[in-house]
Amino acid sequence: MRILLFLMMMLPTASLAQELDVQQIVERANQAAYYAGRDGSADVEMIIEDNKGGTRKREFSMLRINLDEGDQKFYLYFRQPADVRKMAYLVWKNAGGNDDRWLWLPALNLKKRIAPGDKRTSFVGSDFFYEDISGRSLAEDNHRLVEITGDQYLIESTPKDPASVEFASIRTWVDRTTFLPMKAEYLDARGKLYRRVLALKVETIDGYPTVLEALAEDLVAGTRTLNRFSNLKYDRDLKENIFSERFLRRPPRELSR
Repeated sequence: MRILLFLMMMLPTASLAQELDVQQIVERANQAAYYAGRDGSADVEMIIEDNKGGTRKREFSMLRINLDEGDQKFYLYFRQPADVRKMAYLVWKNAGGNDDRWLWLPALNLKKRIAPGDKRTSFVGSDFFYEDISGRSLAEDNHRLVEITGDQYLIESTPKDPASVEFASIRTWVDRTTFLPMKAEYLDARGKLYRRVLALKVETIDGYPTVLEALAEDLVAGTRTLNRFSNLKYDRDLKENIFSERFLRRPPRELSR
């Protein structure tokens, strides 16, 4: 009887493993994390904590539109504090190649082009990277399904070009129901864990499972950054022309709607 029960418990996992291979899992996870709806918008409160417990806050709004063949465009506009107010960040995500990224620094009256090699550097002094905002191309890594548990997939991703990134591998836990990545752990060449990104709070907004709180931790420096998302909206029918360089200097009116 015990053997029969054990075999029955194993059947759903084995069946699901046959239905979804690792490429299908990572594609669905990428879709859930970065492509929900035709477009979307949100307000973000960013809380940056140093290794002594001191905190800094940043507030910004973001717009996103999905284009053909996996391309996207993102626009971020900073509202607070004074040292980053009116700063803007624009991304043209090219699924088949390097992204185009610009940063507008109003204090310097400077439009800065972000080089492709800078995408894994700190985003405005936080523990999130530029690449965390718009996502990493699935084609840049090799993916392996390590384990299937009751409610999650564990995926290991290793870079095809190790010299281009600071990590040797990423372990990602993906929810089997929503396909949202719930935890990502970054390991160095020695196999030591040095960075972690967590989805702390998830709710369904406009029919789409959505992360409302995300935490990035630098385990070496002892710093951490919490992002809280609010006023989330999907399928707003945003126009592509608002994701242009001319709006780096002045925000589009869609941010206030």
